[in-house]
Formats: sequence, C-alpha cells, structure tokens
Amino acid sequence: MLSIQQQGQLLTFERPIVMGIVNTTPDSFYEGSRLQQVDAAVAKALNMIAEGATVIDIGGQSTRPGSEQIGATEEAARVIPVIAALKQHLPQGVFISIDTYHSRVAAEAITAGAHWVNDVSAGMLDDAMLPTVAAAKAPYVCMHMQGTPATMQHEPSYDNVVTEVYDFFTKRVDECHRAGINDVIIDVGFGFGKTIKHNFQLLQALHFFQQLACPILVGISRKSTIYKTLNCTPAEALNGTTVLNTVALQQGAHILRVHDVKPAVEAIQLITAMQDAVRNNEVSSV
Repeated sequence: MLSIQQQGQLLTFERPIVMGIVNTTPDSFYEGSRLQQVDAAVAKALNMIAEGATVIDIGGQSTRPGSEQIGATEEAARVIPVIAALKQHLPQGVFISIDTYHSRVAAEAITAGAHWVNDVSAGMLDDAMLPTVAAAKAPYVCMHMQGTPATMQHEPSYDNVVTEVYDFFTKRVDECHRAGINDVIIDVGFGFGKTIKHNFQLLQALHFFQQLACPILVGISRKSTIYKTLNCTPAEALNGTTVLNTVALQQGAHILRVHDVKPAVEAIQLITAMQDAVRNNEVSSV
C-alpha cells in the first residue's frame, strides 16, 4: 500500500483522496475558483474540508495557457496570508498544499503551515526547488509539462505521449530521490503541453504509471479537454469532470484534484464500493 509522511503524520492510500483547489488569483481559467480575499479563501477551504477534502491546494499564480507570470514576491503575498489563516482552523488529518514553481514561495508557505509542494514544473523552472522541498521533508507533487505555461499549448507534439511522459518520470522521480525527497507524487499534467487527444490517451493509460510506485494525482477538473469536447463552458463542465474522474479512479488514480469536492468524494465512494464488492465476491468464491 502506498503512503506518504508529512510532519510526523502518515497518510495511506487505502482509498483515493480529494485535493480541493483554492486559487487566490484574478485570472484562473475557471471563474468560480477565483478567491482573492483571505476570509473568502479560508471559508471556501473549510467548506471543502467539510465535504471531504483531505488536502487543500492553495495557488497564487495562474498556470492556464498563456497566463501572465507574476513573480515570487506577488505570488507569496497572495498565498501566505491564506495558508497562515487556514492553518489555525485545520482539522487533524487534513493537509495544506502550496501550488507553486518558485522555491522561495514553497519555503515561505511551509513556514506558514503548508505540508505539501505541488510544482507544475517538476523543479525544471527553479533549480532550488528540489533541495528546498528535501530540506523541509515535504511530500512533492512532480508534474509533467511540455514547455512553460506561456508556451505549452503552442502545438504540443509527441511520438508517443504515454511512453514519453513515463520516461520523463523515471528520470525525474530519480532526481527527486537523489535530492533527498522521500515522498514523490506524480501528475501527468493534463492540459500542460498536451492536445485533447494526448489527454485522453494518458487518461486511458493511467494504470501504466503505477509501475513507478508513486501515488498518482489527476488534475482534469473543468479543463478544456472536457468543455471543448462537450462544447460547453468551464462553468458547465462539472458532469464531464465527474465522468473523467471516475475513469481516472478505475485506472488507478490516488488523488483527485478538483474544484468541486462533494462530487469527487461521491465518485470515490461509489468506485470503492464497487471494487470492494468485486473483491469480496472473489474471496467468497475461492
């Protein structure tokens, strides 16, 4: 069974968990996730926890395609007050993640109360990131991205997206371990330097990444793969999100990163109940 350690607490993946998204930004692609006031962001996070979220992922820099990069100083000013305030209300067994590719923001966030670091660049945009995470003994979400947020959707190309992303992780997870990071979570990076076709190919082959022996995080909530395929808006993409999250769970996902916690928790409950029923029947028939 996969597990991770964070500040003396053990989190096991007997069943998948939900990571709720809290964006302290004015320009995230989904308008419903934009929370620029500390009180509003904390209230949103506490509501997500009440609905069953195990991790709250707080970000201050939009990484949607072509987004403006604001720098570490402004990013820290957006997220640190929210993390510090949320830390005061955090129940036992619930964790805070900082969504950043700046090592300085990661370090300040951990000091303020964050437990995890979620880095869309896998440490490729800041050479100090891996040593910073290792020094903090924090779990690290290592994501694949082709290019940068500014360029990633400019004609992304692969000979075989599944094997190329897998090869990336074999090297990068090793780099994380060499840096001293014990707990690495992988995220194939839906929408980060991938076409819709690439995203579907990765989703269908997600089980392949279990060979890496790392928890698998899926972040496909309300993304363009859903709303462009369904010809709707991000605001109308909740049902499609639940469908693809369900597929991800069947393919071995351990963490669902979502804007809407309750539907994701319910998807986990149903898939887990189905898997338990099948497993129990197999045992009883032996």
